[in-house]
Amino acid sequence: MAAVSSKSRLVALLLCFFLGGLGIHRFYVGKTGTGIVWLLTGGVLGIGWLIDFIMIIVGSFKDKEGAELKNWE
Repeated sequence: MAAVSSKSRLVALLLCFFLGGLGIHRFYVGKTGTGIVWLLTGGVLGIGWLIDFIMIIVGSFKDKEGAELKNWE
């Protein structure tokens, strides 16, 4: 069984929806390197943003430690 992140899935989802092109959701989960890439490329031209958004919705998005964001609180 995969580890569960202490980060909120709801917060990540809202950050991704409203500020996904800036990569703020990636900074939130500790992925600073890819957060900078998202910031400089507009969420990798919107495609990376959409993929992240879908991954958060289905519960397969992971934080920097590799733990899945499962908790909605």
